[in-house]
Amino acid sequence: MRTSTAVTEHVSVTARRLLLSGQKFGDFRDDLARDGYAVIKGAIPADRAKGYADEMYSWLEGFNLGFKRDDPSTIHKDNLPEISEKGMCHNYAIGHEDFVWQIRSEPGVIKAFETVFNTSDFIVSFDAINFGFPNRTDLPPNKPWPHQDQDPENPGFRCPQGLVNLLPNGPRDGGLLACKGAHLVSEEYHDAMRVQGEDRIPAWTNEWYGLKDEGMKWLVDRGYEWVKVCAEPGDLIVWDSRVPHYNVSTETDKPRFCIYTCYMPAEDATQEDLKRKRDAFEKRLGTPHWPNALAIGDNIAKRDGKPDPSNRSRPLREPVLRDRAFKLTGIPYIQE
Repeated sequence: MRTSTAVTEHVSVTARRLLLSGQKFGDFRDDLARDGYAVIKGAIPADRAKGYADEMYSWLEGFNLGFKRDDPSTIHKDNLPEISEKGMCHNYAIGHEDFVWQIRSEPGVIKAFETVFNTSDFIVSFDAINFGFPNRTDLPPNKPWPHQDQDPENPGFRCPQGLVNLLPNGPRDGGLLACKGAHLVSEEYHDAMRVQGEDRIPAWTNEWYGLKDEGMKWLVDRGYEWVKVCAEPGDLIVWDSRVPHYNVSTETDKPRFCIYTCYMPAEDATQEDLKRKRDAFEKRLGTPHWPNALAIGDNIAKRDGKPDPSNRSRPLREPVLRDRAFKLTGIPYIQE
């Protein structure tokens, strides 16, 4: 059974024509079409990326729980807001902090998605932020969780996901692992898994598909390799939502900071989607990476099974949105 999404045939047809026609572009789209992922160098100038990373540190210190950026001994769950073992932070209205909206509004970031979809009328996700600190013995281990972020029953290129990298991120510094080129055999893969009678890993939406051991072996047997995608401060990483991927923790003493951000053409969201998205924006709630707001968060982080006393429903610094950024909320596209 397919989930109800606002992704229309326009997306798959347009994107297939742009990326799978065999045309050579001479830019990151060639990498995206061939490998399933691409790194857009310097989407944000390095000095501004450093400033955004500093703001992320300040945001953490602003909880006054004892974390200090220059003291590694303070990297502990008792001194930090709720951050998962995968580095994800979803709550505390962080997705609407002013620095997060500034990143979403960066011209070089937006331009990459304009290039893929050939439109400037976008909406953006209110997605998570990643604080990947080293040497986290206070959290469960970050076990591999290979997955695709797309419903196998709704195939074709539909969504380029993205993250803005803010700190140096080399081969052992944690971050994104992608199964290079596997997006091109996604339909064949899922046909094979159906033949094998695979039971899917339960998920909150059909737009998430977890790979099991049988699926991983299927890819390895056909020569597909997992690649750690590296990036410098200010680089934008984009990847096809069909590409199997997951993140790993750093093996060095370097942290990994990034902002997840994903855009889709506004015309591919229904009016119901846009109204739901407006509600999320006005209440400063988060969404998954699908910009049409398939689900809405609640800003209720928990500690030891109870609501975190540090929870907040509004950002520490409310976003100041110029016209371009406000359009990304989707609100101007609502017809009332």
